[in-house]
Amino acid sequence: MKKHLVAPSLLAADFTQLGKAISLVNESEADWFHCDVMDGRFVPNISYGMFIIEAIKREAKKPLDVHLMIVEPERYVDAFRKAGADIITVHYEACPHLHRVVGQIKESGARAGVALNPHTPIHLLEDLIEDIDLVLIMSVNPGFGGQKFIYQSIPKIRKLKELISMRNAKTLIEVDGGVGLQNAQKLLEAGVDVLVAGSSVFKAEDPKQAIAKLKNLGHEVAKFV
Repeated sequence: MKKHLVAPSLLAADFTQLGKAISLVNESEADWFHCDVMDGRFVPNISYGMFIIEAIKREAKKPLDVHLMIVEPERYVDAFRKAGADIITVHYEACPHLHRVVGQIKESGARAGVALNPHTPIHLLEDLIEDIDLVLIMSVNPGFGGQKFIYQSIPKIRKLKELISMRNAKTLIEVDGGVGLQNAQKLLEAGVDVLVAGSSVFKAEDPKQAIAKLKNLGHEVAKFV
């Protein structure tokens, strides 16, 4: 057993100081880098693409958790894997042929994640849960950082945990959106394995200490295998 994972979201970092943000995460107790890719179509914002992922990978000493908030993600899976993504998460809502895309991600050599928007119910993953390495529960509407946490996400996480346990799957539960010390313990108790934290880390007076506090909350989860 090991403690839950913490994945600081670089979307909340100061991009004029991206190198410093990468070094900070490298030197902290964080486990992954969370990288949000937005296309201005699936979500109403545009962030960055493969070139930035490549740049982050060159300096990162920890895995890259790449969250594709884009339409037709299957067109770009191999490119993001080549750029350095260790985990590639696509949205259920963007994939009419989700099983095929999950297989494509695994064939690329990356871990496969599936994200669910706040309105998307858990039961839609019943036929695929054993094939997914990670489910990302969006606790805000995707597209912008700094949003208010949607507390209905907590019972949704409990339902997902029940499904994973019932199927004896090894799927991890990740949560993204409005995560901080004010709700992290409740999320862990509900079954979360990976905390994605953006503003609560990079807007903190001491980001390393903020990461340490999130990492050292009292809860243990299964190792990511």
